[in-house]
Amino acid sequence: MSIKNSLILSKKYKLALSTIHMVYRLVNSTYNLKELVLRLAKLICQLLEASSCTICLLDNTKKRPLFRAVVSKRKKVIIEKTCHLNNGLEGRIVKFGQAVSRGNILGVPLLSEDTVGSIVIKRPRNARFDVFDQEILIAISEQAVTAIRNLQLYDEQQKIILGSIKSLVLLLDKKVPGEYSHTRMFSELVVDLAKKIHLSEVELHTLQYASLLHDAGKIDIPQNILTKTSKLTTKEYGIIKSHPVMGAQIVKNVEALRPIVPIILYHHEKYDGSGYPSGLKKRQIPLGARIMAVADAFEAMISGRPYRGKVSETQAINEIKKNSGSQFDPKVVEAFLELTKSKKFKKYLRLAKKRFYNIKHGLKT
Repeated sequence: MSIKNSLILSKKYKLALSTIHMVYRLVNSTYNLKELVLRLAKLICQLLEASSCTICLLDNTKKRPLFRAVVSKRKKVIIEKTCHLNNGLEGRIVKFGQAVSRGNILGVPLLSEDTVGSIVIKRPRNARFDVFDQEILIAISEQAVTAIRNLQLYDEQQKIILGSIKSLVLLLDKKVPGEYSHTRMFSELVVDLAKKIHLSEVELHTLQYASLLHDAGKIDIPQNILTKTSKLTTKEYGIIKSHPVMGAQIVKNVEALRPIVPIILYHHEKYDGSGYPSGLKKRQIPLGARIMAVADAFEAMISGRPYRGKVSETQAINEIKKNSGSQFDPKVVEAFLELTKSKKFKKYLRLAKKRFYNIKHGLKT
């Protein structure tokens, strides 16, 4: 073997090993399917010196794309148009489950138990793909498809869990009058706040579920106490304060919901240790519960409670700021204040005002 051929072969082995390592790191870096596929398309462009890469994932019918991730020098996008696959390159790859090479265009199927999608890459017309390029792309597809299927199953599982939670929330809503419960946007507010603090995808899901069920314990509180407009007696306030413990007891035996138990149990703890039920302080309080505490207090203030009138958004924000370091975690307050400047927060306030108006006038919320 010539020195030149030996160097070429050595370079190819290094590329193969590097590819396996880089794809492994990528597929273990996120629980978000679209993010994974988009980043995978970008990595393929870099590894195989392609000018563009399109990854198509099929829906359950195997006839329509669920979405496409498209990466080129000019764009990096997710396309979610639900059109039938045509008889072009993608269609042929999916139909026959085989790689297709046409000079500067190379495509391979994503094969699990059946074909779940395709990867198509392109180079300029004068830059052709060779057999080694095809082998590398097939190796990437084989490594990636397991991660893709796992995330698809994970997404399906999350939908089932979320559906079950929403059923529980409907039961709670029948027990707790609308004017004393949270808006539908409350969960989004909590999750957006958590994103500001850079929680992982799994932690965001956990916090989303906790935000929907954090007041589940109120289902056992007599309605005359929940809706009482005069000052609560010491005994009545003690019953109200029991709802985090009761809520945790309700969900703790559901395996999929166990991660949310500490958030539900401790979302009324205060940063200085003066909260309930356990008097935890600072980092003893789970981060999810510290996030929930800020969002919960803000919405309670702008919506009002039977025993306390509502205040303006500005007053509520100032109150959150005032209690930073005492009731609330300063870092969470900082993230919350940053969130209040966003367009999404303003949308949340508009929807909250609309809901309060509808409740007040007996309209559907």
